Amino acid sequence: MRVRLALTGSWSDGRAEVALGPTLALLDALAAERSVQGAAGRLGLSYRAVWGRIAALEAALGRAVAEKTKGHGTVLTPFGDGLREALGDSLGAFRGALATEERTLARRLGGLLGPACAPLRLAASHDPLLAELAAARPDLDLVTTGSLDALAQVGDGRAAAAGFHFGAHAAAPGSAFAAAFADPGLAVRPLFSREQGLMLAPGNPLGIAALADLPRARARLVQRQRGSGTRLWFERLWAEAGLDPGALASAGMEEFTHQAVAALIASGAADAGMGTRAVADRFGLAFLSLGTETYFLAVRREAEGAWSTELAEAARRAAAAAAAVGYAAPSSGHGPPPTAGARDSHPRADEG
Repeated sequence: MRVRLALTGSWSDGRAEVALGPTLALLDALAAERSVQGAAGRLGLSYRAVWGRIAALEAALGRAVAEKTKGHGTVLTPFGDGLREALGDSLGAFRGALATEERTLARRLGGLLGPACAPLRLAASHDPLLAELAAARPDLDLVTTGSLDALAQVGDGRAAAAGFHFGAHAAAPGSAFAAAFADPGLAVRPLFSREQGLMLAPGNPLGIAALADLPRARARLVQRQRGSGTRLWFERLWAEAGLDPGALASAGMEEFTHQAVAALIASGAADAGMGTRAVADRFGLAFLSLGTETYFLAVRREAEGAWSTELAEAARRAAAAAAAVGYAAPSSGHGPPPTAGARDSHPRADEG
């Protein structure tokens, strides 16, 4: 069982009524994809249907929300962008409450309908490939969170499995990641490897060629949330490069997904942010690779079953098919902490 709640509402000026949720989805898709064709794919609609929705919205508002630009596809007008921001701020204020109610309702319905109907909770660090695989499985309830929180949820019984990653060849002794490999109550297996790096504005106009160039160019950096694997990796790389954390020109934003970071860069609200090559490619951004890591699945022993093997096999196949955008089958060399006296032949990257 998968529970999804969404706000419904409308705005009327006495002449026409505008549905808020579908309008925001349309504007978000146009802002992210910068083309009607891309927005159609994102929304699961036809090209003609998206143009029809744009025309209907503009007729209702009496203002243009999108415009074609030579060589740059279709973009939002200043009015359209302002409308998107206003709706996003208002509806976004309820996101946390809706997520809480989704979990509450899922638990209550699961209790009423019996344990066989209740999906297994998978708390996982964000990855688009994993999200697609989980969405195809009604027996899984994917909750996106940071790597550290995902492991914490498995540890205290709130989740049956965790998806986590850290940007090093091996988990550092004493870390939460090393503890996961050592826990006899967990079965940990690699799902895939993926390339991460700096996502930059198209064409890399600031000429960013290394982390040290970020403060030099006064690049506005958008970060992932604290406790996320990507944020931990970035902070460690920054420290290992001997760079001053105070030198960063932060964009003042933290996001929970790679797509959200990429969307801000694509819209011009930020100049750089760490994320996967796959997401940078999808948004047409420049990409500076910082390394490759392994993404793991940790499952509580009592929750193991055919589902975890099927998910791992599907992940390997999907990663092989996405090799062009930085995915690959996992390397068997990534995982537990090094033994005493062992030397890591790979560069140390940030954990998480």
